[in-house]
Amino acid sequence: MAPLPDTNSDTKTLSDAWDFKGRPAVRSLTGGWSSSAMILGVELCERLTTLGIAVNMVTYLTGTMHLGNAVSANTVTNFLGTSFMLCLFGGFIADTFLGRYLTIAIFAAVQATGVAILTISTAAPGLRPPPCTNLSSSNCIQATSGQLGVLYVALYLIALGNGGLKSSVSGFGSDQFDEGDKSEKKQMAQFFSWFFFFINLGSLLAVTVLVYVQDNLGRKWGYGVCALAILIGWVVFLAGTTRYRFKKLAGSPLTQIAAVVVAAWEKKRKGLELPSDPSMLYDGDEADGTMSLKKAGKQKLPHSKEFRFLDRAAIIETNTTTPQTKWTLSSLTDVEEVKQVVRMLPTWATTIMFWTIYAQVVTFSVSQATRMDRHIGRSFQIPAGSLTVFFVGSILLTVPIYDRLILPVARGFTKNPQGMSPLQRISVGLIFSILAMVAAALTERKRLQEAHNGFTLSVFWLVPQFFLVGSGEAFTYIGQLDFFLKECPKGMKTMSTGLFLSTLSLGFFLSSVLVTIVHKVTGGANGKGAWLADNLNEGRLYNFYWLLAMLSTLNLVVFYVSARGYVYKEKRMEAEGVEMEEETSFHV
Repeated sequence: MAPLPDTNSDTKTLSDAWDFKGRPAVRSLTGGWSSSAMILGVELCERLTTLGIAVNMVTYLTGTMHLGNAVSANTVTNFLGTSFMLCLFGGFIADTFLGRYLTIAIFAAVQATGVAILTISTAAPGLRPPPCTNLSSSNCIQATSGQLGVLYVALYLIALGNGGLKSSVSGFGSDQFDEGDKSEKKQMAQFFSWFFFFINLGSLLAVTVLVYVQDNLGRKWGYGVCALAILIGWVVFLAGTTRYRFKKLAGSPLTQIAAVVVAAWEKKRKGLELPSDPSMLYDGDEADGTMSLKKAGKQKLPHSKEFRFLDRAAIIETNTTTPQTKWTLSSLTDVEEVKQVVRMLPTWATTIMFWTIYAQVVTFSVSQATRMDRHIGRSFQIPAGSLTVFFVGSILLTVPIYDRLILPVARGFTKNPQGMSPLQRISVGLIFSILAMVAAALTERKRLQEAHNGFTLSVFWLVPQFFLVGSGEAFTYIGQLDFFLKECPKGMKTMSTGLFLSTLSLGFFLSSVLVTIVHKVTGGANGKGAWLADNLNEGRLYNFYWLLAMLSTLNLVVFYVSARGYVYKEKRMEAEGVEMEEETSFHV
C-alpha cells in the first residue's frame, strides 16, 4: 500500500467546494490527506466499536442475560440489520438536509451515547439477572423486560448512530479530494485503499483485543473501551473541522426515484398516451431555467424501450396551466436513470442471501465455539468471539492472493483487464457461502457425535466455515461495490452505497425470519427434535445449516440466470453510440 503522500500545495480556490466558513476552499489549506486522515480515524473507531460489540454479543445474551440461542441470534441479527438499514436513512438526511459533516458529527455522538448506556447496563448489577453457574439448567433466571429494555435502547441507539455515520464517512472522505486534479484524483483512489485497510484493522482489533478484554476482564471494561474509542474518534473528527472541504447538498436519489414513479402514475391515471416518437418527451436540458445536465452531475442517456411505463413521467402536458415541478414532470435522463436502477434489482436481490450466511458467523458459529475445546496449551483459552479472527484473516489473505495469483490467470481466460467482471466475482462469493454451510453442517454433526460420546471437539474444526465465509466476503463485497458503483447512473452515484448496504441489512433480517420460522416449526427451544435448542448438544443445528446451503444453491441458480441476461451499462451505451464520461471506480 502506498504511503500517505503530501497534499498539493496549489493555492487556487476550488469552484465546487467550500471551507467551514462557507468561503471557496483554498486547495493548499483544505482537504487532502491532512483532513482525510482524521476521517480514516473515525472510521477505525467506528468499526472497532460496532464489531467489538456485535461479534461477542451472542455470548453475553446467552451467558449473562440467560436468553435462548434462537432469541440471542435474532437479537444480534436484528441489531446489525437495523444498523445497516439506517444507513439509507442517514444517507437521505445527509444528501437532503444536513450534509455529510453534520451527519457524521451528530450521529457519532448518538452512537457514543448508546455505547455509554450499554457500558452502564453491564456494570450495574440491577440491570442484569443474577449469575447462573449451570447455563444448561432451566433454573437460570432470564433478564426482566426492564433489563432487556435498557439493553435494547443502548443497542438501537448504537444502530442509529452507526447508520448515520457509516452512510457518510466514505463519501465525506472522497470530498476532500478534487476529481478535476489528476494528482488528487490519484490520491482519492489511494484513500479508498486505506479506507478498506482501516476497516479490516478495526475488525482485527475488535475480534482479538476487545473480545479478550470482554471475556477476561469483564464486559464493563470491554464496552468501556468501545465507548472511549468512539468518543476519541468523534473528538478527532471535530478537530479537523477547519481543514475540511464541504460540498453543497446534492439531493437524495430516493427523491428522484419517487418523483419519476409518482409522475408516471399520475399521467397513467389521467390517461395520457406515450408519443410514438421519443424525441417528443421532455428533455430538461432544453427547458428554460433548467440546470444543465453537466452542472447537475449527470450524463445524457439514450432512450430505452424497457419499462416504458416510466416514460410517462416525461410526457409534456400541453393543456394545463399548473406550474410543472419534479413531481409532475421528469426529464428523459431522470427517467433513464431510474430504469438503470430497476435493471440492477435482480442482482441486488440475489446477493441478499450471502449476508444471511454471513450472519451465522457472528451468531450460531460463536455459540458452537462455546461448546468446544478452545484451549491452546494448558492455560490459554481462546475467547469464543475471537474465532472470527480466522474470518477477518481470510479476507486479508484472499485479496492479495486474488491480485497476485488469480488475476493474471483469469485475464488469460476472460480477456478482462480486471480478471473477473463484478458479477463473476459475486458468483464466486456465493459459491464460497454454499461451501461454508456444507462445512458448518458436517462440523456440527461431528461435534455432536463427539459430545454424545463424552468428548469435546477442538474449536479449530470451525476454521473452514469461518475461512470460507471470509473468502466469500472478499469476492462478494468488492464485486458488489464495483458493480453498483459502475452501473449506477452518474447522477445517482450516492445510490450505489445504499444499494450495497441494504443487501447486508436485508440479509440479517432474513436470517432472523428463518431462525424464527425454523425455531417454531421444529419444536421451540427445548422441544423434541428442535433444531435450534437452547442447549446445542440437544439440538440439530446441522439441519439448519443444510437448509441454508440448499436455499443458497437455489439463490445461486436465480443469480446465474439474471446475470446471464444482464448487459453492462458501458456495453449498452456503446451499442447506442454514446461515449461514457469518465467516472470514479472502486479500488482496493
